[in-house]
Amino acid sequence: MTDDAAISAVAALGNELRRGMYRFARRLARPMTRDEVAEYAGISLELAAFHLDRLVEAGLLQARYEHVGLRPVGPASRVYEPTDTEVQVSLPERRHDLLARILMQAVLTESGDENARDATVRVAADEGIRTGRELREQLHTDRVGAERALSIVANTLDQQGFEPAKTDDTCLRLRNCPFHPLATQAPELVCGLNYAYVAGLVHGLDADAIHAELVPVPGECCVEISVQPQR
Repeated sequence: MTDDAAISAVAALGNELRRGMYRFARRLARPMTRDEVAEYAGISLELAAFHLDRLVEAGLLQARYEHVGLRPVGPASRVYEPTDTEVQVSLPERRHDLLARILMQAVLTESGDENARDATVRVAADEGIRTGRELREQLHTDRVGAERALSIVANTLDQQGFEPAKTDDTCLRLRNCPFHPLATQAPELVCGLNYAYVAGLVHGLDADAIHAELVPVPGECCVEISVQPQR
């Protein structure tokens, strides 16, 4: 679910009546009719239909037509049931799901000659390389210049909650750590995997004109991306 869709879903649940309907649907664990919802909420069928359709538009419920009861006679009824959508909204953005995926993969693939931290850094780098290669395949050029590489990396990291911002034409700072506040509890681990991921992204993109480095700044991500100095 995109950020805009998540915000719309939360807005839909801001209405107390709709929030109660959604909870009723989750508890019922089967398709429900407008009549059932109207009776539960103590409102008219028309008002129940209005609010149910708003929940469908927000992606929280799905609707279809089916015959209700023991005998499938007469017109089918419109029924509603919850979707599998999970809604998460955080400002500033947090990506604990990505962190959990990296840590889980590290545990599952840790070899005998590496410790947990090394395995986590390896998995983070692999994740970055995979993302970079996917982006590279979408380009129609053999070479990625510094300006374009910075733009691609900025767009990608922005979608992942790092809040990249140019300090000048040659440097990109990441204003947000999407793994906060866990980063404050294990800074060496989280900063290490942050760097490994971003460096892997640059490597996978095959963007030799730029590089990532650790430049810790309080309250921000510890990684900075800048143009390689001319030799």
